[in-house]
Amino acid sequence: MERDQLADFLRRRRESIRPAEVGITDGPRRRTAGLRREEVAMLAGMSVDYVVRLEQGRSSQPSTQLLGALARALRLSDDERDHLFHLAGHRPPPADGVARLARAGLIRMLDLLGDTPALVLSDLGEVLAQNRTALLLMGEHTGLSGDRRYVVYRWFTDPAARAVCPPEEQESHGRRLVADLRAAVGRRSGDAAVAGLVDRLQAASADFRRLWIEHEVAVRRTDRKTFLNPRVGPLTMDCETLVTPDQGQQLLVLTPADAEARERLDLLRVLGVQEFPTGPPVR
Repeated sequence: MERDQLADFLRRRRESIRPAEVGITDGPRRRTAGLRREEVAMLAGMSVDYVVRLEQGRSSQPSTQLLGALARALRLSDDERDHLFHLAGHRPPPADGVARLARAGLIRMLDLLGDTPALVLSDLGEVLAQNRTALLLMGEHTGLSGDRRYVVYRWFTDPAARAVCPPEEQESHGRRLVADLRAAVGRRSGDAAVAGLVDRLQAASADFRRLWIEHEVAVRRTDRKTFLNPRVGPLTMDCETLVTPDQGQQLLVLTPADAEARERLDLLRVLGVQEFPTGPPVR
């Protein structure tokens, strides 16, 4: 681990980002070049004290999870992200495979979408990044570990994952998740990690086994889904999925399907994150 180089790189990247690039208002009294340390901490979901220690070269070796959060917060390119991992004494995440970080270009698109809920997902349904409005709509889904990273695994093994979806839509939504996983398995023929995920799902859920043997295949492109939000009630959203050329990552954009959903989404943005449940800061 090269502490001094890591500290210098993080500080320079923080100072090079304009607040507007990450959705932060740049007020007239602002004197700091780029982002403040507390803003980086907020975007990365970690304590301000840890950001300070990193930039002063006084921290312990950061974990790969923490480095991924910093890479998203600082909007690092793929090359910059790999450099960050090298400085911290870790191997960069693989270009292919199950564990990945959201591409810098897709994260910038999240920022540009602003008040429109949007997420970046892997081809296996791991939420790699989400903007603030998506967080308000559906809660925090990044930073999970193990098989819980995957939407399809949580759907078939955790009843709480289905609670956000009306009962009458749950069967069709489960079918779409399984059909999308089938398509990913076909693209990744021979990938032991993907096959292992399917095996564990079949062992854990009779409902998944029932749908899996039907061999339906479909890549999600467009969809309509109702979210049962505990703060403002049901919101019916149109879901548009944009896929990268290699089909490795997806940008999911959610827009209100009717006037009522638009009004409730506006209310949700006004309410903000006050009293919104979040996990403890990462140290």
